[in-house]
Amino acid sequence: MAKTLEPKEAKARAKAAKKAEKERRRNSNDPADMGRMRQFVEAYKITHQHDKALPWILLGALLLPIVIAVVVGLLIKQVVFLVIFGVLIGIILAMLLLTQRAKRAALKRYEGQAGSAQVALQMLPKRWTSEPGITGNKHGDLIHRTIGPGGLVLIGEGEPGRMRQMLASEAKKHKVTENTPILTVQMGNREGQVPLDQLTRHLTKLPKVLQPFEITEIKSRLRALDAVRPKLPMPKGPMPTSARQARGSRQALRGR
Repeated sequence: MAKTLEPKEAKARAKAAKKAEKERRRNSNDPADMGRMRQFVEAYKITHQHDKALPWILLGALLLPIVIAVVVGLLIKQVVFLVIFGVLIGIILAMLLLTQRAKRAALKRYEGQAGSAQVALQMLPKRWTSEPGITGNKHGDLIHRTIGPGGLVLIGEGEPGRMRQMLASEAKKHKVTENTPILTVQMGNREGQVPLDQLTRHLTKLPKVLQPFEITEIKSRLRALDAVRPKLPMPKGPMPTSARQARGSRQALRGR
């Protein structure tokens, strides 16, 4: 009798574990635990908090292709086909608009806060690898690092005078190979600086100077550099939530 009960007990335990995992994912705020539709919903909720016009903009983006499809369909007597096509185009257009406005809302929310550059770095394509807060000082000035096709880039946020010295010092330390292209960027709204909402675009528009194998070699050497560098605790502020929200928006709109 005991042997006949074992498979049933194992099945019951597996069912209970599956149910518990499903409940955990339902209550999780981690985008990795969310389905595609929930990712879109969460991205919409976060964006709507800082973009009150979002519902009307998305509704317009959805309806405009449908209206055009109906008008053209009536003229050429292909209403059903063109309406279906218009609905698909409307959904795609609304998704694209949600993508852009979600990014803009996240950047707007954290602009001016210490460590806010990480929000923009989280939005870079996968070809870029970023390390936030590699060094800083008691004044709250921070330097972040990212590496990708455009080279190895050090991004400073803080007082410009102090930043110049810190960036110059870090650039020397990061010369890990003879031909490592190192760029420095000061983030901010003053002349010669790159604003937070333009940082991602600025980096992705850099001329491609590194091949994938070169990026891999530099990253390997950077790990050795980081191993002897004391880890900088990131400041309180946007870091715990913005990274998740920026990643959530990106995953919701580009897929996991």
